[in-house]
Amino acid sequence: MARKVRLMQSRTEIRRTQTWQQACTLLLAGAAVLLPLRQAQAAMNFCAAPALQTSERTNADPGVKALVSNVLAHLNDPPHALAKLHTEGTLPHEGIYDQSVEAEKDLDLLRDAALAWRATSDDRYLKLVDRLLYAWVTTYQPSFNPIDETHFEGLILAYDMTASALPVKTRNASMAFLTKLASGYIAQIDAQPRPLKGTFRNNWQSHRIKLISMAAFTLDNRKMINAAQRLFDEHIGDNIAPDGSTFDFGERDALHYVTYDLQPLVTAALAARRHNRNWLPEKGANGASLQAALNWLTPYADGSKTHEEFVHSNVPFDAKRREAGLPGYSGQWDPKNATELFHLAARLDGRYTPIALQLAPTPPAWLAVCLPLPAR
Repeated sequence: MARKVRLMQSRTEIRRTQTWQQACTLLLAGAAVLLPLRQAQAAMNFCAAPALQTSERTNADPGVKALVSNVLAHLNDPPHALAKLHTEGTLPHEGIYDQSVEAEKDLDLLRDAALAWRATSDDRYLKLVDRLLYAWVTTYQPSFNPIDETHFEGLILAYDMTASALPVKTRNASMAFLTKLASGYIAQIDAQPRPLKGTFRNNWQSHRIKLISMAAFTLDNRKMINAAQRLFDEHIGDNIAPDGSTFDFGERDALHYVTYDLQPLVTAALAARRHNRNWLPEKGANGASLQAALNWLTPYADGSKTHEEFVHSNVPFDAKRREAGLPGYSGQWDPKNATELFHLAARLDGRYTPIALQLAPTPPAWLAVCLPLPAR
């Protein structure tokens, strides 16, 4: 009897082992199938907003409706992709300035089309993203001028939101383009002598770091992410003083350039936040931080301090723009110029929400859809 029981137990163990082996085989096969899909997913997911339910679409926020309506109006627009963009250091109607500004509208449309797809699940918007994205990543040749290329954040966000649903051809071309863009900027910065000077210390560097960080996190490239973190920390120490004032403020005597300096850094920090990295209080070698710089700007943004713009700027182009009559290059700084900056900052830290709402009761439409809830 005992021998019979042992035999039955042995057969049961064999069956269990076979079942376990079969399960492992199935799991491994499933993992092999899922692996390319997982690799296809953009890793950053900068925009947290899930797809809206049917009932929510009907009662959607006016900002959401406005964004979707605007994209719908451009559904059949042809791509305006150029091999080169150039606006830095030029005035309207000079060189290819006007052509570049017109083409850059595609980059915002890309972002908004991806958001419209995210909000509605309507494939027409995904097809628009696919068409524009493929045209740009196969046409544009990076110049590594961060002022000319800062609008590519819209392209990166569009790829980030749609990567897993894009055709393989578009996805692969986009990944190659973003890799080339970020690695080129990293190599450009690392080739500079230290300490960094000039445009490798001012707002240009903020825009480089934004593009590097957004590309690195969306590609989930560990080496690039580590470079982004290193360069962000270095730039905080180079650009921001311990009291929160920026190098650009000293150079340009303009809050215009403080916001232009900080907004790309806040955007980079938001990309890092999606990977559970908190760059807002991150300190540079001199003890400065992005948080200190935002706090320095706050009294000007809430109106308790005022500033006459560009009075003591030592950059000739500022005087050229003032003489050309471009708005914002003389007179008192308008706090509303910091609206998007503080609405972005509010997504990093809820302490910036009151000032953001004071500047504008609703965030820019794209941000309302992308990150609808301020940080708590």
